[in-house]
Amino acid sequence: MLILEYKLDGKPTQYAAIEEGIRVVQFLRNKCLRAWVDRIEEGKNCFAMNSYTAVLAKQYPFAARLGSQARQASAERAWKAVQRFYDNCTAKKPGKKGYPQFQHNNRSIEYKVAGWKLSLDGKHITFTDGLGIGTLRLIGTRSIETFPLAQIKRVRIVRRADGYYCQFCVDAQRNVVHVPTGKQVGIDMGLNAFYTDSEGETAENPRHYRKAEKQVKRLQRQVSRKKKGSKNRAKARKKLARKHLHVQRQREDHARKLACALVTSHDLIAYEDLQVRNMVKNHYLAKSISDAGWSQFLGWVRYYAALHGIECVAVPPAYTSQNCSGCGTYVKKSLSVRTHSCPHCGLILDRDQNAALNILEAALRILGHRKTG
Repeated sequence: MLILEYKLDGKPTQYAAIEEGIRVVQFLRNKCLRAWVDRIEEGKNCFAMNSYTAVLAKQYPFAARLGSQARQASAERAWKAVQRFYDNCTAKKPGKKGYPQFQHNNRSIEYKVAGWKLSLDGKHITFTDGLGIGTLRLIGTRSIETFPLAQIKRVRIVRRADGYYCQFCVDAQRNVVHVPTGKQVGIDMGLNAFYTDSEGETAENPRHYRKAEKQVKRLQRQVSRKKKGSKNRAKARKKLARKHLHVQRQREDHARKLACALVTSHDLIAYEDLQVRNMVKNHYLAKSISDAGWSQFLGWVRYYAALHGIECVAVPPAYTSQNCSGCGTYVKKSLSVRTHSCPHCGLILDRDQNAALNILEAALRILGHRKTG
């Protein structure tokens, strides 16, 4: 499934109609979730929730303005939250199981195959339900018109701090021919360097949030000084949100480019299976770990590895930093010790490179073949 995104260009009245639709979606989702919480017939499964949206449309005229398939998509959102909770309970996931919560800040509308119409040149989209959104211009470089309409399974309108965006969910697969390089690599994620690989190469940690933190704090103070409910406070909140969005996009751009370069230049990638959710419980390192965005980066590594058809192996992180990559001897080191020095075989090298070598060796054992070259 491909996601193609465009920015929407319209009039203030159209944006107001989108906001009304977003509120209707939130209302329907919460109503369906309430039916599940109250254990009534309308909330017993996804199909019952879909049917319930038609009943709600008759009861509430403002809900009837939203297209029928968009109403069903709202019900499906509620059931996905319920199903995720059931799955976590069945799998006995440690900690909180994610009990479904009522939504208070919805930011999107989702249409299925009806309720919208794409222009032949792919430059405009028209929403045909009763909200009155009308025709909006699509701003982007992707060619959505090259895909048959039958392949477009969902259309979403998403509100962000800098405007409204349209996402097309296209049933298509990217085909990438990987050029073999004969190289295999293990990577150890860190904070001084973003990662260190088994060849001793490092990637710089950009620290996007740390660099923008002074501006973020200033904007946050401006929000705090404004009267609640005032227009000035709304303007200050919007400035703060735009800054956070800018940092988020910087982090994602860095992760995507670095992951693509790493996958393109190797035939096998091994990494630590980090439990970042548990690691951020350390209040001394939580901000730095979150700023690094390890989970986002590793997610893109897995995506590009699947796209290129190469092996991408997650290795348990236990003892990767303590064991010697040369002889396997356990050499205990505190976090402040940055050099690995083995008293048994005499190997001396950077701590992170030693861990990366152990990660690669563990991955090769998992795959059952030896390193080539």
